[in-house]
Amino acid sequence: MVGAGLAEQSAQPEYRIEDLAHHSGATVRTIRAYQDRGLLPRPERRGRSNVYGDAHLARLRQIADLLDRGYTLASIKELLEAWDTGRGLGGVLGLVAEVHGPWTDEEADRISRAELDARFGGTPDEEAIREAVELGVLERLPGREGEEYLVPSPQELAVAAELYAAGVPLAAITGHLRELRDQVEHIASRFLEFTTEHVFARYLEHRPPTDADATEAATMVRRLRPLAQQTVDAELARAMRLLATRHLQIHLSPEPPLARDDQPRAVSLPAGTIRAVQSLVGAEGVEDFIAAATEREVSKRTLDALAAKRHEVEGIQ
Repeated sequence: MVGAGLAEQSAQPEYRIEDLAHHSGATVRTIRAYQDRGLLPRPERRGRSNVYGDAHLARLRQIADLLDRGYTLASIKELLEAWDTGRGLGGVLGLVAEVHGPWTDEEADRISRAELDARFGGTPDEEAIREAVELGVLERLPGREGEEYLVPSPQELAVAAELYAAGVPLAAITGHLRELRDQVEHIASRFLEFTTEHVFARYLEHRPPTDADATEAATMVRRLRPLAQQTVDAELARAMRLLATRHLQIHLSPEPPLARDDQPRAVSLPAGTIRAVQSLVGAEGVEDFIAAATEREVSKRTLDALAAKRHEVEGIQ
């Protein structure tokens, strides 16, 4: 039995740091940096050599996966320390996977370059392809450069094709998408802040959360996942019905529309700015604060311009 145990122990894979780098996809320099940060256990010393095992390889892959999901090294260290101290990480990783999972039932597809050109006028447009890749509407496929692309959202590409067929220039379509994306990201940020404050705060009291809290939070994410899209769909339908009717009335009127510059206009602000203002004046005072700050800045610039003009006149005299 002892001999069998020794044979089993000796059969465990062992790696030099170069081999570990090869199998994990990390560089030797990165592995050493993780060791210095305490993210990776120190290797076993064998004479003059350092020996790594499967546990090191698994840890490197775990770190890479969390980095791909957008976590910082500091956050990853907290998670891994919780795991190492026996608090459990299964629920936390389940929560990570739930949040990082698909937020739509739509499935990605592929499209050939020839088909793509045909759907957008039949003439190759490298600048349009570059912009589509930059916006994430298309993704390049390794080894298929210029021949085929991944389409994360076929619906979004179909909308662009329909708009183009209706006479909307590609530059206008991409410009509209950039503007729309900023506004939608603001909506998503507000929804996350709202649900975190009223739903998820109780699960996130510990850093990192306990395994049980993380598991329960993952279940709640599954329940609430559809609500964001359902709410936006309903509100967009309401707004389109209201505004489309108003637009039609204006364009069917025999009189030309009057220019109205006194109407409030929606302006997108970074979520960080909104949070900073909210921390100063509370949620109910955000709009008034921003309006007052804007008016103050306009008044200041007006006064500066008047003062500069007077100095200029006095200088001429």
